Amino acid sequence: MNAPVPPVDRGIAGIGETEYEFIRQLVYEHSRINLGAEKKALVAARVTKRLRALKLPDFDIYCQYLRSSKGRQEAPLLVEAISTNHTQFFRESRHFDFLKNVITPKWRAHGGCVRVWSAAGSSGEEPYTIAIVLAEALGLKSDWRILATDISMRMLDLGRSAIYHADRLTHVPPELQRRYFQRGVGASEGQYRVKEELRRRVEFLQLNLLQPNYPFATEFDLIFCRNVMIYFDRETQQTLIEKITPHLIGGGYLMVGHSESLNGIHHRLSVIEPAIYQKR
Repeated sequence: MNAPVPPVDRGIAGIGETEYEFIRQLVYEHSRINLGAEKKALVAARVTKRLRALKLPDFDIYCQYLRSSKGRQEAPLLVEAISTNHTQFFRESRHFDFLKNVITPKWRAHGGCVRVWSAAGSSGEEPYTIAIVLAEALGLKSDWRILATDISMRMLDLGRSAIYHADRLTHVPPELQRRYFQRGVGASEGQYRVKEELRRRVEFLQLNLLQPNYPFATEFDLIFCRNVMIYFDRETQQTLIEKITPHLIGGGYLMVGHSESLNGIHHRLSVIEPAIYQKR
């Protein structure tokens, strides 16, 4: 007698055009992230994780779930699944070289407090990299602070924990690893935690950059808003720049991602280098 053949796990069926259009519109309404037709496969792969987490069989049922009363709680998790959170310390290092070699000498010369905003701080690698540069250039006795915001509470919680796998520290020189990180031992082998003297300099705050009002009126000496505009259409990019520019002091700097620019956007900023701007 032949043994019974076990059922085949066929996984979750691919996303249809109707389901993709609904998800695309919902993501846009909640985050202004503009997903084109070329993103369909990427969206399907990432949203599949949400279907598995909810134990839903297909995208049609998931869209019905999003339309239900529980959908209001699911929408932020959908946006988070869509958003790219890949980051590491000293990512796009030219910005940090410019901060070290050009900006911080000016700050040292005039003294006073320094405020920096990491506007898409994700899981904390960017704001803590800024903190390392400022600690090296200005010292830990100087008055400097960093605000790190993100739309994702999960990413903010990771940032607050300040614990990272060794592969995130690939571009951190060994001497800076020793100076600013605690190395895990035993069960925490391969993990590193940012030291407390840097952690207390960084405040993490949940924020949608396109919400009507920000819960602060701070003017910053430097704003990092990197690899955010790539998700937005031109109208939304214009809105974003109009919202964050008033939070720069006169002479303050804005840094965007290396693949981004303000071409075609009306603004009151001067181009210093590609992806680096200064408020007039």
